Amino acid sequence: MKRMTETRNQDPLHGITLKMIVTQLEETYGWQELGRRIKIKCFTNDPSLSSCLKFLRKTPWAREKVEALYLETKQRAS
Repeated sequence: MKRMTETRNQDPLHGITLKMIVTQLEETYGWQELGRRIKIKCFTNDPSLSSCLKFLRKTPWAREKVEALYLETKQRAS
């Protein structure tokens, strides 16, 4: 049982929701820069938090890119 807890706690995204990630990235970069960094329409064509969340929840490859950018941004800030 202890091992599962240790594994979960090692996940850098543990306890961080997709909404928190997208909100933080939008505050840091803005929609235009997000669309430049990650080429997905939800960032470039009339972006909103709700439309981005809906798309990212259905699209694993896009979510992975957003999570990677979040981790990279967080690491740079440290």
